[in-house]
Amino acid sequence: MKKFDEIADFGKRLMTITDMEKALELISDEAKKLVNAKRCSIFIVDNDDEILWTKLSDGIGRIVISLDAGIVGDTYKKRESQIVNNPYENKRFLPTIDKKSGFKTKNMITVPIFDSKRNVMGIFQLLNKERFDFDKNDMETLTFFANYVSGSLELALLRDQ
Repeated sequence: MKKFDEIADFGKRLMTITDMEKALELISDEAKKLVNAKRCSIFIVDNDDEILWTKLSDGIGRIVISLDAGIVGDTYKKRESQIVNNPYENKRFLPTIDKKSGFKTKNMITVPIFDSKRNVMGIFQLLNKERFDFDKNDMETLTFFANYVSGSLELALLRDQ
């Protein structure tokens, strides 16, 4: 229950922020803390241009990929979370992003973020859980967290348009 208390406290802080950049930063930091991950990217869905792009991605500039590219794209298509603890052995993994950033992905979890109409509006991608691989508990925690922040994220995206 400790994690859920942390999420509730986080929600109080999130409610005070109106700037999308600051909200995404706060959401990313909290997601990393919840599952003890090194990095978090929040991909936003752009159905008009058929891309996924990051407004925020730790340690690298903006990432833009097609809706069906990589593990994030697969998460978008399947509308379900994924754990990939050996990404370099997975044919959907995009190693070019690691090459560009100089970061080596050891494990990853991706979680869809649904809007109020149950469409995927974004995807959390967390990388390199410290000490262990991602597991079912991490998936449950991040799924709960994605549902918890979805309303705030949807409002921030609408304000940003």
